[in-house]
Amino acid sequence: MKPLLLAALVSLIALPLAFSQTPSSADNKTAEQEVRAAIEQYRNALTKKDTAALERIWADDYTFINASGAVVTKAERLANLKSGATSLDTIITDPDMKIRVYGGDVAVAINRVTLKGQYSGKATSGQFQASIVFAKMPTGWQLVCNQITPVTSP
Repeated sequence: MKPLLLAALVSLIALPLAFSQTPSSADNKTAEQEVRAAIEQYRNALTKKDTAALERIWADDYTFINASGAVVTKAERLANLKSGATSLDTIITDPDMKIRVYGGDVAVAINRVTLKGQYSGKATSGQFQASIVFAKMPTGWQLVCNQITPVTSP
């Protein structure tokens, strides 16, 4: 009788934990919508050179890998924007962006973008494949890492 009671007690404790670990598809859909909105805020902040907004959007340990393969930190990226070395006039995103949500608090977006401007003082224009990683922090979704790669063929 005691083993049965113990098993029942463990099941009652473990069951809510098991359900809380797996976000529902509705939760993932909500997270996806939030990340889409965050990406649009990010796009607007970059084209408007809104460094205050970018400081909030980029996590403290944010890393960017630009089209030349250079790894750029949040501080370096902000300095590039403030100095004018990085200046994006247009960012056009493909409407067929794919976003995958993992565990309800990490999202990866893959998208083709058309850029015109410069990164780190080097002229940049054309189509790029972009990967963007957001993490849900206590303050909301923040960009933790992204990379762009030039598209050399259509």
